Amino acid sequence: MPGLKTLVLSLALAAPAAAQTCPTTRALVALEDSWARGVVRRDTAMFRRLLDPRFVYTEDSTVMNAEQVIASIRDGDPVQRATNSAMTVHDHGNTAIVTGILRLQGRSKTGPFDHRYRFTDTWLRDGGTWRIIAAQDYLMPR
Repeated sequence: MPGLKTLVLSLALAAPAAAQTCPTTRALVALEDSWARGVVRRDTAMFRRLLDPRFVYTEDSTVMNAEQVIASIRDGDPVQRATNSAMTVHDHGNTAIVTGILRLQGRSKTGPFDHRYRFTDTWLRDGGTWRIIAAQDYLMPR
């Protein structure tokens, strides 16, 4: 019979895999992936659906609202590829926090870029619909 320490360790290792299959996790991972695709497509209509009107975004020293974020996606450097990785959903009922890494690849006026951002996104479920209410990105050093 395994000891208590072995049992606790095996349960702790199994918990994240089980948690990653819950409906909330699947929904939010899909929404985060929609965000990445939307950046490439410059899909402002999709961002208007996802972003809460009182949305707050911070990246390093910059703070933006929903309209400023949408304008930066529409008017910024073209992104040719956007992918998420290492996403974890922290479910708190009608609120959830998603952490992960967003990689953006594209071309600016000065040449190609390949940026990786550590992100923390806060989502709120209202009437069965998830909307992002806050996001924070940190440009990871190379």
